[in-house]
Amino acid sequence: MSKSAGLFNLSLDKILSDDQSFLDQARIRLLYYGLGIVFIAIASLLSNIYYQHQPLITYTAIAMLVYTAISFKFLTYNGNWRFISHGLLILASFVNLLDVFYTFQNVNIVTIQMVILVVIFSFYMLGQTYGIFYSILNLIPVLIFLVVQYNNAYFIQFKPEQIDQSTIIIAVFANFILLIYIHSHFYTAFFRNIQELKKTSEDQAVLNEKLGSAIDKAEKSSQAKSEFLSTMSHEIRTPLNAVIGMSNLLLMSNPRHDQRENLEILKFSGANLLAIVNDVLDFNKIESGRVVFENIGFNLTELMQGICGGQKIKAEEKGLLFKLDIDNSLDTKVLFGDPTRITQIIFNLISNAIKFTKEGNIGVRCTVIEDRHNTITVNFAVKDTGIGIDQHNIDTIFEPFAQESITTTRQYGGTGLGLAIIKRLLELQGLKMNVNSVLGQGSEFSFSMEFPVSTEQHVPRVDNKLPLPANDTLSHIRMLIAEDNVVNVMLMKKLLSKWNITPTIAENGERAVQLVQYGNFDIILMDLQMPIMNGFDAAIEIRKLPDPKKANIPIIALTASALFDIRERVFNSGMNDYVSKPFKPEELLEKIQTLTVQI
Repeated sequence: MSKSAGLFNLSLDKILSDDQSFLDQARIRLLYYGLGIVFIAIASLLSNIYYQHQPLITYTAIAMLVYTAISFKFLTYNGNWRFISHGLLILASFVNLLDVFYTFQNVNIVTIQMVILVVIFSFYMLGQTYGIFYSILNLIPVLIFLVVQYNNAYFIQFKPEQIDQSTIIIAVFANFILLIYIHSHFYTAFFRNIQELKKTSEDQAVLNEKLGSAIDKAEKSSQAKSEFLSTMSHEIRTPLNAVIGMSNLLLMSNPRHDQRENLEILKFSGANLLAIVNDVLDFNKIESGRVVFENIGFNLTELMQGICGGQKIKAEEKGLLFKLDIDNSLDTKVLFGDPTRITQIIFNLISNAIKFTKEGNIGVRCTVIEDRHNTITVNFAVKDTGIGIDQHNIDTIFEPFAQESITTTRQYGGTGLGLAIIKRLLELQGLKMNVNSVLGQGSEFSFSMEFPVSTEQHVPRVDNKLPLPANDTLSHIRMLIAEDNVVNVMLMKKLLSKWNITPTIAENGERAVQLVQYGNFDIILMDLQMPIMNGFDAAIEIRKLPDPKKANIPIIALTASALFDIRERVFNSGMNDYVSKPFKPEELLEKIQTLTVQI
């Protein structure tokens, strides 16, 4: 119903609105025009009956005329077509049965027309349930009357009234007009509704096609973005590998004090740039929904000590007191979860705490808040005495590429992705970060995580790390390096010379396969992105060699790529391990020693 309809409204447009269905609008139009037809028909009957001295019929016609006028006014007042339809059907049923059992005590053609009108009107206006109800309400009593009358058993103390043939003709004509009007109106309405549905279906098909096209474009765009970031990662990491690698080499050459300071600054800047690249790639991976959480056994105490070891040194260099507090009950427990993601979350929180704290202390706490033997809930908290956060800005700091203020960004730097990554990682596990902060006094970030607990107890790990080799310890290793970048080749040669290893160089994957076929090597360092043949295909070809010794040569992938499935692809191609560029010399050395220990 339109809000502009009121007591004095007589317009159809004001009781129709766009929020009504097409069928409901057709019902309102039927009542609007149908009540006019009924009013004219009853007025014609009344003028014809009035002079026949039939009081009951006359009063009935007057009552119907008044009710029709009231119904029309009520319809134009608020458009409640359901209420009016019920009222008209109740009145029609009452008049019909009154005529059959009392006024005329007979079933004539007018009565039959009235029953048909009630049946059709009730189904069209109110649906199947009420259509059946009003049909039965009129049909059953009429049939009962016919059966009783057939046996000459019907008799009441009232002389039936009679109407002349002219009145019957008017009534029959009016009823036929109503029947034709109702059928014509709803036929047109249903036909138009079918046309609208067909048009809607065609429009929907066009929209679905456009939606499918938009989804394809979005998927291609997302894939292109991922490939672009992977390519950019490779292009950025490759020179970073040289910068950080050369810094490490020079630091290993016992430089003077002033040179060491310059090299440390160079290495620190390279590491910061690498951290920014990693943050962008991690955020892209999370936003693309490509993060898969591991479920492996680990000891939380050892994990936290490993995370905090380097961070403690960093905090103490800044003059901050660093304290790690771990619940003693975690020392012997083996938990199942994703230690890599936990490391990423805690590391980012501690890094932020150190970055935004000038003086005071950093506290890291792991507390068991519920132990149910087979599962355990641990609360992680990182607290600092830093600059704090305004309460109005707490939600803002978790948005990507955002920090609390422009001043914060200028003073402390950073991409603003660290907390956004943490938030997304927690949300993917159904967890929430809690923040308590006072501006100028410090902040505390905390969250709780539930872990399944192994039935086995944790045995403290003994450090079996292979010792750094003496100058001639690795001199016997025959190494092949597949690398197309000249700078990286020079870097690798300089680094390996520190360990007295003289490598053979292959400028692409195809050349690497040829050298393995005709030479003897103990280990291969394989770059993944090379011309002619990439590292994956080269590894697959090497694993197919007929000589078992050559087919099983240990292969370490060297990758600057950031593709999401890089680890899976490395192992599926038959390689033994991988190192991400820029790599740490000690990490590469450890992997070389592990894979060549039996040589």
